[in-house]
Amino acid sequence: MVAVELGKVLAALADDRRRRVVAELAAGPDGEERACGSFDLPVGKATRTHHYRVLREAGLIDQRFHGNGSAVSLRRDATEQHFPGLLALLVRELREVREDPDGGQDPGRA
Repeated sequence: MVAVELGKVLAALADDRRRRVVAELAAGPDGEERACGSFDLPVGKATRTHHYRVLREAGLIDQRFHGNGSAVSLRRDATEQHFPGLLALLVRELREVREDPDGGQDPGRA
């Protein structure tokens, strides 16, 4: 089992795509396992693999390989034990982004 370390967790969550994966898992039922391909990650296969490896090595997810695919699940208990409230914060951020995808910015202003 991978240890949960602050530096690795913060580095993993610094990327918006990886943060969204963790937030989507946190928003789902406890113990839910999702196919890696079920996440909206508009990147190539190698980059997708990299993102899951970073999350796995940070101790945020478990990944199970089967046949020609894989599935991930959130290490909810370990994350909550080391960083209480972090998952709730990520879920809140995910919901805010879904409600206001532009982040409250005027699309006419750049």
